[in-house]
Amino acid sequence: MRSLLFIPGDSPKKLDKGMGSGADALLLDLEDSISPQRKAEARATTLAFLKEAGAASRRPRLFVRINGLATGLADDDLEAVVAGRPDGIMLPKAEGGAVVSHCDAKVTAREAIHGLPDGALDIIAIATETAQALFLAGSYGGSSRRLKGLTWGAEDLSVELGAEANRDAQGNFLAPYQLARSLCLAGAAAARVQAIDTVYVDFRNDAGLRRECEEARRDGFTGKMAIHPAQVAVINEVFTPTEEAVRKAQAVIAAFAEQPGAGTVGIGGVMYDRPHLERARQLVARAKAARGAGS
Repeated sequence: MRSLLFIPGDSPKKLDKGMGSGADALLLDLEDSISPQRKAEARATTLAFLKEAGAASRRPRLFVRINGLATGLADDDLEAVVAGRPDGIMLPKAEGGAVVSHCDAKVTAREAIHGLPDGALDIIAIATETAQALFLAGSYGGSSRRLKGLTWGAEDLSVELGAEANRDAQGNFLAPYQLARSLCLAGAAAARVQAIDTVYVDFRNDAGLRRECEEARRDGFTGKMAIHPAQVAVINEVFTPTEEAVRKAQAVIAAFAEQPGAGTVGIGGVMYDRPHLERARQLVARAKAARGAGS
């Protein structure tokens, strides 16, 4: 998934608009964008949307961001929305693999209640929203076969740290949030799941969004969350490998295929070794996935 678009779970109009946004996944939010007084209404609206949108022949993947397990609201969220057969759950304020395992158990029970196959729902965890979570970023491996991605967030973390800001005057993340970003990336790699970059809140600043997407892709992230439909096209473009990049990757793969026992190969005067081969395979796989998503 390259682009994952947040939509408040209590807004039928925005939910319907999201279906035509071009996003690879919609993140139907029951957490931060919903006031405590509107939680029940948002659950009902989200469930109705899931039942209708889930039947579409071509649609984005549908994830629901539930409230964190420590809030006491997650059980009500799951009771309401699993019946709508979403593709997965986004778990906020995750503090390591143990919390993901706990969420897995809750989802497993609801799948059984609603007659879904075991393992039907995936989990994406937000891995950096508390200070404690930073120290547990390397613990997600093996926590759940449902876990398909890790992402990170700066807003809740900045509140917990008591920070005045999380970006500098140029819009770049400050040191504590650069650390959180790096820990998410490393944690996802260690767990062998997708690394998804956080949102870019200045949604009218296309140049800033593009720069942040390119930096994320450069460092190893394979997708990014969006807070506005207008951001989706840029995210999809940046995280879709170019034809030139695919050709270069295919050339590396072909060169190693011609010399199966080689540790290194030369192409156009440049030496490539086995890590380059693995990166080439990953890039080609991402390109195929992007085409399948309708890029």
